[in-house]
Amino acid sequence: MGPGMMGWGGWFSGILMVIIAAVMIIGVVYLIKWLAKKPGESKLDQINAPQAIDILKERYARGEIDRQEFEEKKKDILT
Repeated sequence: MGPGMMGWGGWFSGILMVIIAAVMIIGVVYLIKWLAKKPGESKLDQINAPQAIDILKERYARGEIDRQEFEEKKKDILT
């Protein structure tokens, strides 16, 4: 084995294989997360749901809506 047998090409191909493997693993993780997501669910929905519940509670506390309407709207927000 001479000094040119593994040279820069050997290091480059090794690094390239590691990068390709990492990209594939990341892709599989994102695919699984995407497939597991509920229909109609988005990141924005998850962020805004607690805020919407707080607003709904405030409206109920002020007497703007009755208990039945509160429960219906709460169910809509959380599903």
